[in-house]
Amino acid sequence: MIDQVDEFNAYRQKMNDKILGENNKVLKRIFNLDTNAFSEGALDVKTKELLGLVASLVLRCDDCVKYHLESSHKSGVNKDQIMETLSIGTLVGGTIVIPHLRRAYEYWETLENK
Repeated sequence: MIDQVDEFNAYRQKMNDKILGENNKVLKRIFNLDTNAFSEGALDVKTKELLGLVASLVLRCDDCVKYHLESSHKSGVNKDQIMETLSIGTLVGGTIVIPHLRRAYEYWETLENK
């Protein structure tokens, strides 16, 4: 059985491949800019991923939240750091973010149990 992490990643990869296969210069540059923005720089990768997570939660983008949770997990962020980050995102975003917080927490649990 495919879990929600594998399903999310498979769909994301499939659609990214299709989109990038269209050879649209603007879209390719946006994807490249995103990749480069989250690379090591003056801020380390963990910090950038946590910033991305806060922004994604505030903007209420569940796919973005999942992406940054997984990237954070891969970069060694622990549960306490995730919870603190999610608390900041919820504070900034307000109570309308709570449904996204619930899904984020559930996804983090799935990542931890994988």
